[in-house]
Amino acid sequence: MAAAEGGDDLLSSGFWAASSGAVRAPLSGPAEPPARCVCYGLGRFGRCPAARYQLAFLLLLLEELRVPPGRCALFDPAFSAREAAETPGAEPGAAGARGRGSAVTGAAGPGQEGKHGVQGAATLFYMVHCGKALYNNLLWSNWSPAALSKLVIIGNSFRGIEERLLSRILERDYSYIAKVLKGVEEVALPSHPRYLDTFNDTSVHWFPLDKLQELSSEVWDFVEEPMYQDCEDLEIIRKGEEATAKS
Repeated sequence: MAAAEGGDDLLSSGFWAASSGAVRAPLSGPAEPPARCVCYGLGRFGRCPAARYQLAFLLLLLEELRVPPGRCALFDPAFSAREAAETPGAEPGAAGARGRGSAVTGAAGPGQEGKHGVQGAATLFYMVHCGKALYNNLLWSNWSPAALSKLVIIGNSFRGIEERLLSRILERDYSYIAKVLKGVEEVALPSHPRYLDTFNDTSVHWFPLDKLQELSSEVWDFVEEPMYQDCEDLEIIRKGEEATAKS
């Protein structure tokens, strides 16, 4: 399958080997290894080469971190019916994918907008090139030191988001990203000429409990759900917009 071929390309190019240090960085401390995985925003992997490489990377990642493939759920409102049904047992709103002899299946649930709680289990969130609101919503859904310390996020660099946005915009529209910047560790995936558009600006993020506990109590007191009423460039598909995303 295309995902398996993409994995072979990632291995032969050396990109996966160069990325393994960043992938394992969150495990160098006391944090527990992820027991499950949620993937958002993969895109149309049935017809997009970049999405197929990202899927192949995810499959290699599950092997490296020993996350059982059956405990990985993929969700993107843009998935076609064929992509969503590729693995038997996948529910609407989820996609299954086979590659390198493993099955990835499950349901993250349609219309979540990234609002997914870890529910006490160490969880890897694979969110390459997702919109800022999706990361912000995920943080809000896990807004406590205990929950955030169980998150590993592979996605757009938080440092890059901070550098590109005016501070007032970051604090107004994406306040949970802004507030957690002093409590996050980040390691960038390496740059590779073959995958510049596929994994550019992608980092591994994790949240050491000791760093989170150093943040002021005021940081944790504000738990208002993000609404984005004044956001002019909202990069997220809202509930009820899934059908439009597939067209």
